[in-house]
Amino acid sequence: MSERTRDGLAAARARGRTGGQKPKLGPRQVAPTRQMYDELDERGKRRYTVEAIAAEFGVTRPTIYRHLSADTAKMEA
Repeated sequence: MSERTRDGLAAARARGRTGGQKPKLGPRQVAPTRQMYDELDERGKRRYTVEAIAAEFGVTRPTIYRHLSADTAKMEA
């Protein structure tokens, strides 16, 4: 049984399929998310909270934090 499962997964990969859920934020949405997060008001505080950014894009706060940390890791590498 596991052999047939592996064969089926390999065939799916060969057709360009990958497992898992689609990302909640696309690549075109991550950049505006970072810009909103980095934007400061006249007092030097963040203009948008993570909760406000999440509401704007229709995702949860952990999703925003996950993309921000991944973006930061890419910039450091």
